[in-house]
Amino acid sequence: MLQTESSTYTYSPARDVAPQGAQMASVLIVDDEPGICSFLKKGLDEHFSLVEVADDADMAEALHQRCHFDLIIADIRLPGRSGVEWVTQLREQGSTTAVIFITAYADLQTAIAALRAGAADFIMKPFRMEQMMASIERCMDRQRIQRENFVLRRQLDQYRDGSGMVGKCELIKGVCELIKRVAPMPSTVLIEGESGTGKELAARAMHEFSSRRGSFVPVNCGAMSAELLESELFGHVKGAFTGAHQAREGLFTYANGGTLFLDEIGEMPMSMQTHLLRVMEERTIRPVGSNKEIPVDVRVIAATNRDLSEEVKKGNFREDLFYRLFVLSIRMPALRERIEDLPVLTSHFIATLATEMGLNPTSFSDAQMAVLQAYDWPGNVRELKNVIERCLLLNMTPSQCLGAVLTRNAPVQQTATDNSEMSLEEVEKRHILAILEQEGGNKSAAARRLGVSRKTLERKVHAWEVCS
Repeated sequence: MLQTESSTYTYSPARDVAPQGAQMASVLIVDDEPGICSFLKKGLDEHFSLVEVADDADMAEALHQRCHFDLIIADIRLPGRSGVEWVTQLREQGSTTAVIFITAYADLQTAIAALRAGAADFIMKPFRMEQMMASIERCMDRQRIQRENFVLRRQLDQYRDGSGMVGKCELIKGVCELIKRVAPMPSTVLIEGESGTGKELAARAMHEFSSRRGSFVPVNCGAMSAELLESELFGHVKGAFTGAHQAREGLFTYANGGTLFLDEIGEMPMSMQTHLLRVMEERTIRPVGSNKEIPVDVRVIAATNRDLSEEVKKGNFREDLFYRLFVLSIRMPALRERIEDLPVLTSHFIATLATEMGLNPTSFSDAQMAVLQAYDWPGNVRELKNVIERCLLLNMTPSQCLGAVLTRNAPVQQTATDNSEMSLEEVEKRHILAILEQEGGNKSAAARRLGVSRKTLERKVHAWEVCS
């Protein structure tokens, strides 16, 4: 039974269900009254992975420097520094840990000071364990919602494909069976395949079939510099670098208990490959500018359109990271390898896109479907979706849409006599240089249109001594 602050708190086992995620969370209790500390520790020990106790701000600071805490429960009045003063200093150092203040001497000024220090909640003594558990649940729900909203905003802004795992061919059936088989396992998975084949969709399906309760968090490793990617993945503390005006949690933290999808892993800078290997081995992260390790429970799924074994031989990818990622491998087939799935994919995109855009669904004749099946689809399923969308928007036939694509991609035409007198190497050279010229010298864009890597294109151009 709970009495006043000067009395002893008697603990009775809480009947409440633990907040979601409590089993992996840690709590720091800071109070100079042993009865309250004992009461809270007994009540929280059965729900949380770690519960530590401190009787003043200095001891709490020492514990906080040594260990990461997901929640702090602190008395406002402490010997030496007050709880508000200590938490204010934590905030200035960049800490984002949720704080619940407890006190028996509340007034308006005290409440205002606690809120300014970043209190998540404010509880008057004496209190019951049910009150504390309800407050903790609100704090953890708020943190979880903030993280989920962050992830949803990233997905809406950057990842709008959503085509689904559609197809009936044996290749896709095999992929789906393999996804379901490996999904419940904690092992790292590497998904290989050309751009546009649906590697992210496979990763999402794997997450959905798993038992992980956390979020699915995608990140494009080739879209950022090493410094930006480090901050994006691991987070940073306030003042860690120019422009770091406030602390920020990284994507590993947002994916805690869930799945982190590292797209285009072959594009990751070499310096970041070292950091990633360390995180995957030790299961801890260190935010930029911090000296504190934070444990994480994250399943990593990586994807690439490159041959990583070749990149290892060239010295572009760490061999130890390659073997760490290559525990399980799934290869997504190119669309030209599953051309029998074109009718079902086409019907799926027509129905989905027509609904999204408020248009009347249409259908393609056998002749129009034959046009689609005759095309080699270098952009794979993503390109098919774009062609279908263009057909619906402009009320065009597939031949009209693909005609524009083929005309744009066509090499400089030669006469029959010229072609017959050219070697295969010369035909290839003229075609590549024509595409490069059409792209204004942009080698990355030309490589995408040609269906080769940028390095392959650069090697050929260099061999022809056209440019460095």
